[in-house]
Amino acid sequence: MTERSFLPIVLGAGLGTRMRSDLPKVLHEIGNLPLVGHVLKALAEAGAQAPAVVIGPDMPALEAAVTRIAPQARCFVQVDRLGTAHAALAARPALEEGADDVLVLFGDTPLVTAETISRVRAELAAGADVAVLGFEAANPFGYGRLLMRDGRLVAIREEKDASPEERAVTFCNSGIMGFRGAVALDLMVAIGNANAKGEYYLTDAVEIANACGLAVVAVAADEEEVQGINTRVQLSACEAVFQKRARLAAMEAGVTLQAPDTVFFSHDTALGADVLVEPNVVFGPGVRVESGTRIRAFSHLEGAEVGAGVTMGPYARLRPGARLAEGVHVGNFVEIKQATVETGAKVNHLTYIGDAHVGAGSNIGAGTITCNYDGYGKHLTVIGKGSFIGSNATLVAPLTLGDGVYVAAGSTVTADVDADALVIGRGRQTDKPGKAAELRARFKAAKAAKVAESARD
Repeated sequence: MTERSFLPIVLGAGLGTRMRSDLPKVLHEIGNLPLVGHVLKALAEAGAQAPAVVIGPDMPALEAAVTRIAPQARCFVQVDRLGTAHAALAARPALEEGADDVLVLFGDTPLVTAETISRVRAELAAGADVAVLGFEAANPFGYGRLLMRDGRLVAIREEKDASPEERAVTFCNSGIMGFRGAVALDLMVAIGNANAKGEYYLTDAVEIANACGLAVVAVAADEEEVQGINTRVQLSACEAVFQKRARLAAMEAGVTLQAPDTVFFSHDTALGADVLVEPNVVFGPGVRVESGTRIRAFSHLEGAEVGAGVTMGPYARLRPGARLAEGVHVGNFVEIKQATVETGAKVNHLTYIGDAHVGAGSNIGAGTITCNYDGYGKHLTVIGKGSFIGSNATLVAPLTLGDGVYVAAGSTVTADVDADALVIGRGRQTDKPGKAAELRARFKAAKAAKVAESARD
């Protein structure tokens, strides 16, 4: 199997008008990855090296996304939409290069797995000329039926053309098809020649192949896996399946999810063994968490790396570029962005750390903020190891505090501080004996006068 060359053709030209969106349909996301990205990811896992992706005209965003997700992929433009076989023929230069296996998939069918792709290829390797991926439908209405005879697939009958007996068939067409490379191009060309309306549908390949004496088979998949997306409701349904899979995979890998249905994953979330995730946690793209970490409830992570044995939350937010080393504590209502917090440091309460480096073992007091933005650019704050930053401190970047610095509570620090220094950057306290009683009497009299005046009116 691994020695057979493989050309996947992913059809992604659909506009998705039922999505009520200006975005190409296959750029809508589940698990924070475009639909077409899920298909490309499954293909890569199944061994595809250079997939062909068919896009519509004037879709630069789609072409850019394909290139970003699968740099070796080639995009081909289908100018006129004349059916699925016509779309596949847009990739004719790739087809003419010759591949042992050709698979045609859809960019709006994001849940198909590498295992299923490999099963279709296995049928081709075993001698099939055409292999169609089907499924047993709970409600087959609207689907093309796969008509089998003596273990062979003899036709795909669309709902409108099916007889009452054929409509009773529940084995349905997913649209995903595999071809032996030597016959793929000829079959697709033959489809166009056989259709007087000038429409080219891949489903016609089954009867044409049978008429030529070729071997045509069907491969069964789960209905959930091959569901396509045409509406926002279907997008939501596929998101739910993706999340169910991700939660199950995490728990099977040794992660504890206290309330699985409330935790949301991205396509690339990576959690180590013995990570514990409390309820209502959201993982945005680009998150990696090492073993033994506890993520408390209502936390949000994106573009972050979290070391082993970290405790964070509840209500903590890690934004892109956040890096927490081993044993760090990040507490409630703390936001960290583009910052590294070194081993054993603590940032426990109501704090913003942005564009910063916090040294090992430092303690950041409640209400501390790094003032990293001056309206035009971002600037770095460096806090040395073993430092203590008192509550309600304001650190104005660019700023460097040496190791072991002690910042008094309520200080605004605007200049660099040497190691082991105590810095006090606040107004001097002034006490005025008896003044509080005088103020209370004045305020009480003013209030009484106001009440009396209101009564006269």
